[in-house]
Amino acid sequence: MPFDDTSRRDFLKLSAAAGLTAALGPLDRDLAAPGPVAAAALETVRIGFVGVGHQGASHVENFLKIDCVEITAICDIVPEKVARVQQLVTDAGRARPAGYERGPNDFIRMCDEEDLDLVFTATPWEWHAPVCVAAMERAKHAATEVPMAVTVEECWRLVEVSERTRRHCVMMENCCYDRTEMMIHHMVRRGLFGELLHAECGYLHDLRELKLTDYYEGRWRIRHAIRRNGDLYPTHGLGPVAQWMDVNRGNQFDYLVSMGSNGRGLNRWAGEHLGPDAPEARQRYALGDVVNTLIRTKRGQTILITHDTNSPRPYSRNILLQGTKGIVRKYPEEKIHLEGRSPAHRWEELTTYRDEFEHPVWRALEERARGAGHGGMDYIEDVRLIECLRAGTATDLDVYDGAAWSAVAELSERSIARRSRSMDVPDFTRGAWQRRPPLGIISAEATR
Repeated sequence: MPFDDTSRRDFLKLSAAAGLTAALGPLDRDLAAPGPVAAAALETVRIGFVGVGHQGASHVENFLKIDCVEITAICDIVPEKVARVQQLVTDAGRARPAGYERGPNDFIRMCDEEDLDLVFTATPWEWHAPVCVAAMERAKHAATEVPMAVTVEECWRLVEVSERTRRHCVMMENCCYDRTEMMIHHMVRRGLFGELLHAECGYLHDLRELKLTDYYEGRWRIRHAIRRNGDLYPTHGLGPVAQWMDVNRGNQFDYLVSMGSNGRGLNRWAGEHLGPDAPEARQRYALGDVVNTLIRTKRGQTILITHDTNSPRPYSRNILLQGTKGIVRKYPEEKIHLEGRSPAHRWEELTTYRDEFEHPVWRALEERARGAGHGGMDYIEDVRLIECLRAGTATDLDVYDGAAWSAVAELSERSIARRSRSMDVPDFTRGAWQRRPPLGIISAEATR
């Protein structure tokens, strides 16, 4: 069942009281989508942050390095985190941002009181959609860490509110800006792989210790594993693949099926490290250790997504792309085979193609991104968001992308609960995908 809790339900009541009833009510999904937002250009982007733990604070550090950005307000349920990030901003020579720390719904007060252009949330997953709705209803653009929403209904809600308010709602999928994924995108656009046939991707990351200790505030992440069985975190691998395959831009996810293994990893780790009688060791977890989801697109391509955060293993996103002219993979080593260019039946090192096919964004920003989070891709995604807002153009990722990629989570849960029955993927563009051009090879400014 979809994740929910009392504080989040309280937000929905507050939303109606605050004038958000239209955003939270029934949606007319038969209407044609009005197209991506292209709002007025902003000379300076004033940002309010909601959630400044590990990832949120890292984004603040990135934005402090970008010109024409003001960190105006900080909101978190932990006062010490608000104070720490306020100090981070003033240490950088900027004005002290206002602080909001009166509980889980204080972001509403921040949106009401502060003159903001963008609200950026890096909260637990279940709060992403409520924060974005509150921001857009108050004429502010919204950006959120992944996933954009927990349920399909929330995805529809975000699409409707973004369309009605004409405000951006951007899921900050950093893996779309990773160096290798962007280079593959460049090669796809140059036709090196021919017609795309199949891709594999996923999120395979041993998080047992982080889930079962206090790394996540209030241990919020383990609650999802207790209640939900599906691909809870699909977008890191799926986002780049969807861009390569033109999903929402000439192509569309059609349907999916999912299957999950037994769940053993969390109980085993807790028993060995916390003791066999520890509550964590005796807890029943719904989440299967390995969940596989297979998507078929309208063009007849297949995408295999794997979710595994409960097993002892090295990190991987399982990136692989197969076309009629060649194949490329990223893990465990970056390899490529192109018919007519590579030795017959043999892999080559992907790096040998870098000089020719490096993505122009990485050529422009590599030095500035050095040392930033996740190998620099976090900084690059933040730069691109600000560049689009300042130029008044559509963002690289839009609300339709965030909705389609995030919806896979609940759809996989439904499929598993129904013995791997196929699930149709909603068309959040309502037919507009057939007219929208593919995402091209974007560029970036090399200077501050």
